[in-house]
Amino acid sequence: MSFSPLILILLAMCAFGYWYGTKKALVLSESRTVRVFSSRPHQYGMYVVVWGAVPPVILLVLWFVLSITPFGASETFTNLIHTILFPVAILLTGVIGVYFSLRSIDPELRVRKTLEGVVSGVLILASTISVFTTIGIVFSLLFETVQFFEKVPLSEFFLGLEWSPQTALRADQVGSSGAFGAIPLFAGTMLITLIAMIVAVPLGLMSAIYMTEYAGNKFRATVKPILEILAGIPTVVYGFFAALTVGVFFRDVGSVIGLDVVSESALAAGVVMGMMIIPFISSLSDDIIMAVPQSLRDGSYGLGATRSETVVKVILPAALPGIVGAILLAVSRAIGETMIVVMAAGFAANLTANPLEAVTTVTVQIVGLLVGDQEFDSAKTLAAFALAMVLFIITLILNVIALVVVRKYREKYD
Repeated sequence: MSFSPLILILLAMCAFGYWYGTKKALVLSESRTVRVFSSRPHQYGMYVVVWGAVPPVILLVLWFVLSITPFGASETFTNLIHTILFPVAILLTGVIGVYFSLRSIDPELRVRKTLEGVVSGVLILASTISVFTTIGIVFSLLFETVQFFEKVPLSEFFLGLEWSPQTALRADQVGSSGAFGAIPLFAGTMLITLIAMIVAVPLGLMSAIYMTEYAGNKFRATVKPILEILAGIPTVVYGFFAALTVGVFFRDVGSVIGLDVVSESALAAGVVMGMMIIPFISSLSDDIIMAVPQSLRDGSYGLGATRSETVVKVILPAALPGIVGAILLAVSRAIGETMIVVMAAGFAANLTANPLEAVTTVTVQIVGLLVGDQEFDSAKTLAAFALAMVLFIITLILNVIALVVVRKYREKYD
């Protein structure tokens, strides 16, 4: 038996157990001979679901693990286990769990404690999986990064000014070794991110301030959903907009005023990326500013401060930790963006601080290095993991800095 029919049967069985358990608790609660229940009727239904679902789910996970793990037995015995033994055991476990949990429903049965224990266990399991997933990602990156630096010196990667990883497939071909200086990639990433933040932070933050402190309820209810629509637009659409409209616009304007602006420029990619990030900063900052206690506003107005003075001297300092978090999220989104840079800035690894020229970013190069048939023991392919590891470390440093800022201001306003 396959997984799908088995899961459907278990879901139907749990649905029946929930309905019947709730109904039984209601019938007993209406009886005059029964004392007051220690839990609500629907909690008894959930109690039945827990006993009818958790043990079979554990067996399902075990079945899945064993199905991808080779046995040291014959093929006939293996098929017998997977096709008959485990499905029957899972169904029997579910039926037994539902049956005995329905029989145990009683006014004195404290099912709330059982349910809270199950919820706590699920949350702990989810947290543990998240932690181990992160550890697995870090170790996978670290392993491949170590292999890369066995082929390429650290000094060349972190201090080199030329990026050309197009190595040959055979040692006797021309260009059998590439150049792996990553400074042009980091510089391009920071340049585009800086332009995006210059566009997104002021516009997003000021729009959030206006929405929360100045706009009327009708205007806010109309404009805020329209602004948040920008967050739902696919990044490839932003990329087309940057390549076909914004890039061409900057090139034409540059030619009018005597500047040499290429169509695929850091300026076009950064501006459009900033437009994409505005809803993130605006929406998060809006919620953060709304969470500032009204008593702070009232106290400021009571001391004679104007609305603008209250915003600058009271509300923004109180909301600063959350605003820092919103900006950090926006920076992470900008650093990890790929499609806009591919379509608006290209793959040219130029070391320049001129936003009118073409540059590339780390994420674009990672995509380019892992596209197509690659040998994972070559420096070209392993370079993608080294770049990803550096991005991970940069993001971690940003998180630590934001945490320090948040703790400092929490001590002041808590």
